Amino acid sequence: MPLALDPVAQDLLPWQARTVNTFAEEPVTDDQIEAIYDLVKYAPTSMNQQPLRIVLVRSAQARERLAKYLSESNHNKTAAAPLVAILVADNEFHEEPPSQFPHFPQAKDLFGERAARERSANLNALLQVGYFISGVRAAGLAAGPMTGFDAEGIDKEFFSDGKHSVLAVVNIGRPG
Repeated sequence: MPLALDPVAQDLLPWQARTVNTFAEEPVTDDQIEAIYDLVKYAPTSMNQQPLRIVLVRSAQARERLAKYLSESNHNKTAAAPLVAILVADNEFHEEPPSQFPHFPQAKDLFGERAARERSANLNALLQVGYFISGVRAAGLAAGPMTGFDAEGIDKEFFSDGKHSVLAVVNIGRPG
């Protein structure tokens, strides 16, 4: 067998995965989220940068704050999803490499210029978005990633510090 994953795992992760637009009313538990995080938190990125940051949206109030920046076609499915994740790149990730990449403590110095740092943060955080979606699938849940949103608006609403850039919004839950 050329793959180490058994056929059931292959179906769970990539082969049977599709973007989900309707969700069952079953909640996504904190235990499930912790398991997803523990599975994907150290997935490979360039120099172990790990620039992805995740904001979980559950409350009606937080969903209202988010909904005004989503395209019209994303409103209803986001309102019905048990959990929504806002996935962002931390453009100040370079403060972390001494702990994430200890054999090269000078790694931070490679990212002194903001433009280079943002390119690296976006590229590596997008890798992590894929790992996150695979983690959601590994937990037996479905993911509905979306890019139909006003990124600048979400950045201002949720990340007014200017250090983060939204990459994707993902609805999470059991499929409807």
